[in-house]
Parts: sequence; structure tokens; C-alpha cells
Amino acid sequence: MARILRIDMSKLTIRWEDVPAKYEVLGGRGLTSKIVAEEVPPTCNPLGEFNKLVFAPGLLTGTNAPSSGRLSVGSKSPLTGTIKEANAGGVSAQKLANCGIKAIVVEGKADRGCYALYVSKDKTELIAADNCKGLGTYELNKQLRSSYGDRIGVICIGPAGEMMGSNAGISTSDQEGHPGRYAGRGGLGAVMGSKGLKAIIIDSGKPSHLKAKNAEAFKTAARKFTEVLRKHPVTGQALPAYGTAVLVNILNEAGGLPTRNFSSGRFEAAASISGEKIAERVKERGGKGKVGHSCHAGCVIKCSNIYPGPDGNVLCAPIEYETVWSLGANCGIGELDFVARLNYICNDLGLDTIEAGVTLGVAMEAGIVPFGDGDGAIRLLEEVGQGTPLGRVIAQGAAVTGKVFGVTRVPVVKGQGMPAYDPRAVKGIGVTYGTSTMGADHTAGYSVATNILKVGGFVDPLVVEGQAELSRNLQIATAFLDSSGLCLFVAFALLDDSEGLPAVAEMINAQYGFALSVEDLLSLGKEVLRDERSFNKAAGFGPAHDRLPEFFLHEKLPPHDVVFDVSNDDLDSVHGA
Repeated sequence: MARILRIDMSKLTIRWEDVPAKYEVLGGRGLTSKIVAEEVPPTCNPLGEFNKLVFAPGLLTGTNAPSSGRLSVGSKSPLTGTIKEANAGGVSAQKLANCGIKAIVVEGKADRGCYALYVSKDKTELIAADNCKGLGTYELNKQLRSSYGDRIGVICIGPAGEMMGSNAGISTSDQEGHPGRYAGRGGLGAVMGSKGLKAIIIDSGKPSHLKAKNAEAFKTAARKFTEVLRKHPVTGQALPAYGTAVLVNILNEAGGLPTRNFSSGRFEAAASISGEKIAERVKERGGKGKVGHSCHAGCVIKCSNIYPGPDGNVLCAPIEYETVWSLGANCGIGELDFVARLNYICNDLGLDTIEAGVTLGVAMEAGIVPFGDGDGAIRLLEEVGQGTPLGRVIAQGAAVTGKVFGVTRVPVVKGQGMPAYDPRAVKGIGVTYGTSTMGADHTAGYSVATNILKVGGFVDPLVVEGQAELSRNLQIATAFLDSSGLCLFVAFALLDDSEGLPAVAEMINAQYGFALSVEDLLSLGKEVLRDERSFNKAAGFGPAHDRLPEFFLHEKLPPHDVVFDVSNDDLDSVHGA
């Protein structure tokens, strides 16, 4: 039976707890947000002793459900001041589930020193890890795998988390031991650093699947769901062939690819950083390069990649759409090798690539280095690793960097940098940016699916009508998916195939002996949003914070020459003022 593992970093103690009945139907984001809402004072300092950091596999994580290896990490965000859930792939979530862990709750903070938590099926202990202090994630993973074996999963922070930069993410390892899977957004790596926790080492032994209450029913439902994913053109064809960066040319054509700090919706060198270009480079260079890669066992979408350098060795793994945009088009950089090098540095230092790219765009707007200067961008990120004053500013994210350098065109909501879709040309995602409980977050309600890809219907991205309702419905569904442990990309198939969501309900019911309907799953999503909004309200957030920066309302975006004109009333209607 799964249990909750509590780590008190103030006392350096570990204790196990049985799962309360009220948490039995919760997993992933549903559980992290519930624990944070109930146990963390909303007005606390995010880097202080009263904040908590919660790791929770999803409901289906550790089972044989396809594409179900997601990990949720929850806390109060030092970047936004709101509640936060950051979501990651890799192998760690499955290994936690296989160790019988429903959640790990890290509380308090160590007075001094650096520690690692070791978890196996038979043993848990806090280990002094001062020798790991200051290590980048690549070297840290190398040393831990050398000490504990190649089958471990590693959750860790880099130097950015140790210096408590608000742009610090939490790394998780993939099947090859690469540390590039990130619970990146919201600065939760800084929270982990504030606790004095450098790494969590999960050693679950030989891979296995959690036993279902009704094994035959689970097998039938999982087979049905796998077929739903494989026959959809996005999850079965586009993502396996070209990865998430397949979106580069699509968004560029739609005029919604933010370029040079959101000053244009098209990038002249988009094709040179696209998913098609990544696949071409992999084929040309060979070696260890790969497309159609799985970040964890059991993924049938296989949207990941391993990007090779000119010599065929790994330059970075993976390069995702958000990253080629943030470190590419948003900075005016049109060469994949530069993007890969910047991505590697972010992974090693423990920086969220979205926030890093938005921050670099603001720094370029300030004239620190010119747009398009790949070497200059590398130098700026290297300053983070050196801990210079400028590096520490960059590590705090776009909002702080904009304030320090007097830049007014700073694309953030609630202090968090906007991802790879300009809200003027994709208005539904603008609604999500404004009204998400966690700042500008595309994954909270991915309207791009319907606005641009015409998945789940079509709502014209350039009109106001229908955007608030679209975002609301997607935010509810996403809150559930983030609780299930399923990859968010399954949503493409779920939106188009009426058999998809019932199959998910069937898998959950068969696994746990529940009797949940599809409506119950969506009710769970609504409950998650209520918990998060209640926390934010108590922390001092209200409708006035659910707004986009004013330049989006007045500066026309080429090529469509449009502004973000969704009204405040529409924004307030998403969740109710």
C-alpha cells in the first residue's frame, strides 16, 4: 500500500504516514495542490521554513497505462508568489510509485550543509552531500549513477537552485541518465535549494508495474487507450516523427511565434530551428542522435529526441518546442547548435529554459547583448553559473531583469515569463496566460490545440468570441490530466476521440477499485482549481492580477497587426471574479 514520506529538513528526520482517506482518489497535481493548500501558509516566504515542497506521482504512474510516467512537484512559487505545480517526465515518477510512495513532503530547512535523500523499497535515509554542492546536474547524475547503479532515478537541482534563483527548476533523469527532464516552471528548484536538499535518489530495483485491483479490466482499458493515441495524427504521427518542435513552422505560419521579445509573430529563420530540421540533423549526423525517443518506459507517443553534435555525440537531450522558441526565435537566434548549447547550459545549471529564454529576450531588449548573438547569450547564461551579480539577476527571471534594466516590454503574468505563443495572435492562450492559477502557463489550458491545430473543434485564434469558455474547459480538463500522471499530450487524442476519456476512467477504476465516471474526473479537475484559487486569494491575488502586460493591449503584432482585446469581463468570467 502506498504511503506518504515526510522529510523534516530542520530536524533531519524521516517519517512515514498512511494516506488519509480524503487523499485516496488524488494523485499528481491534485495531491500536491491539496497538501500545499492545506499545510502551507499562503503569505509565507517561499524560501522560508514554512513553505513545503511536495513530489507526487500521478494516479496512473507506475502502472502499465501508456504515457503515464509524469511527476508533479508542488509548492508556493518564489517566482509568482502563487501556488505552483510543475510537471516532469523521465523515470523518477515511476520509480517513486514502485517504491510505494504516494507523495514526498519536504518541510523545514536545514541550518547548514547539503543533503541527498536516498529512497528504495527497503530503505530511506538522508545523506550528507556537501561533496555534491555546486555540481551541475550532468556531473551530479554521472557521480550518483556511478555510486548507485544505472537503474536509479535522480531528482536534483543545479547551481541555480542552490543560489535560490527564482528561475531554478528541478531536474529528473531519463532512461539514458540525461538530466534534461524538468519540473521547470515557477522556481521550485529554489525552494528545494532553500531546504538544503540537493538530490533525491530513487532505487526501486527491477522495473515492475503496480498491481491492479482488476487486472483484466485494466489491460482491456489500457489497450483501448493505446489505440486511441496511436491512431490520432498528432500523437501517432506528428509528435513521434518530429517531436514537439513540429509546432515551430505551424506557429510561424499562423503568425503566433513570438520573435525578438514578442515584437513580431514570425521569425525569418523558423525553418532552421524546426522539428523537421532537428530530424534532418539527426539523420545527417547519425551517432547517438535520435528522434521518436521515449523519456520513460511505456510512452507510446515518443515525442522526445537526442540531438547530436557534428561528431555524432550527444549535444543535448531533448530539444523541445518551447526551448527552440525561447532560446531561438525569441532571441533572434536561428542556428540549432547554438540553441542546443544554450539548452545544455540551462539543464546543467538547473534553469527553466522558457524563463531563461524570455529573460535573455528582455536582456537583449535592454541592449546587454544584441538579438541574434548566440555567443553573447551563452556568456550571459555562463554568468549564472559563475554567480556574478549579472548572473544572479538573470537567474531571477524576466520580471526582475526587466526591473533592473528599466525595460517596460516584459512579457510576464504574475511574474512568470510567457511561453511560445503570442497571445495577440492566439487569443485563447492569452486567456489562459491571464487566468491560470500559476502565471503565464501554456500547459494550464492549451487552447493552441483548438485555436491553431483544430483539435477538439475550432475557435478562430484572432477573434474574441469563445476564448474564455475554451480556456475554462481546457483548464478543468488539464487539472485532472495533471493529477492522472498521463502526459499532457494525450489531450490531443482525448479531445477528438470519444473513447479516450472513458478509457482513462476505466483504467483508474480498474487500478484502484473505484467507480468514477467521466464527470467525476472533470469534477476532480474543478476541485484542483478551487484549491489553487483559494490559496492564491489568501495570498493576496485577485482579478486585477489576471491581466496581461499593457503592451499586448496596444502594440499591434505583425503580420496580422492585432492586439490582445479580450475584455476584463471575459477574463473574470473564466473562474468567476
